[in-house]
Amino acid sequence: MGHKAGFVNILGHPNVGKSTLMNLLTGEKLSIITAKAQTTRHRILGIVNGTDYQIVYSDTPGILKPHYKLHKSMMKFVDSALQDADVFLYMTEVGENGFEEDVIRKIQKSGKPLILIINKVDLVKPEEAEQKILFWKNQFPGAEVIPVAAALNYNVDKVTESVLRLLPENPPYFEKDDELSDRPLRFFISEIIREKIFIQFTKEVPYSTEVVVESYKEGEKITVIAATIFVERETQKAIILGHKGAAIKKLGMAARKDIEAFIGAKVYLELSIKVSDDWRQDERQLKRFGYEA
Repeated sequence: MGHKAGFVNILGHPNVGKSTLMNLLTGEKLSIITAKAQTTRHRILGIVNGTDYQIVYSDTPGILKPHYKLHKSMMKFVDSALQDADVFLYMTEVGENGFEEDVIRKIQKSGKPLILIINKVDLVKPEEAEQKILFWKNQFPGAEVIPVAAALNYNVDKVTESVLRLLPENPPYFEKDDELSDRPLRFFISEIIREKIFIQFTKEVPYSTEVVVESYKEGEKITVIAATIFVERETQKAIILGHKGAAIKKLGMAARKDIEAFIGAKVYLELSIKVSDDWRQDERQLKRFGYEA
């Protein structure tokens, strides 16, 4: 048998655990994880190499109805994932009965294999989980249905086994070196900071922020990183700063700890905040932040 390689694209509604699954499948924390929906904004590739295979996993934003130009751009990442997949992973959870008919129709029309993953089966009784499996098998007779508990790493190995079985024969898409993703290091640093914003702040503030790493300088003893947090309102800037700068200091400490673990070096992190009015509706700003207009 020859070499296997392909794009395995993860789709589903927001907050069903796609990012947790992505990180487990790749063995690295490439996608940020919070309890809030719509955390993932970009399409992130995670590359897993074996002796005779290369799996290119793709985590996409959760499927939603756009309310901002930012959301429209996020859904373009979903569209691209629908076009280049060799295997689809559509993720749902035990509490869901609905699905995106338009997306599923496109998957079925593509003729590519579909693995339907039911997450959070640890939250229900075994008989309820069995009922869910039967429900989804009836909905999609041609799909393989796998129950998982991503938070507990339960049955995730079964997903990998199924992916490897369905992967087509191809040469590697990426060089088999130490690269874990097609994204640059600065992207992941900005995502770590953004994750901490989602964890620390509530309501609209996290959704109104974007993070840009302005500089990254490696030294012999410490790596110096400067990043800017963009918000839409002066009031949001005041919230992130906090009383006498306490909130941004707490944010910086939490982000620095994870960045140090990610890059394997001591870090000095400098955070600043700028107001960019209504950037989620501004095509020029969206392009600057790496979104398609």
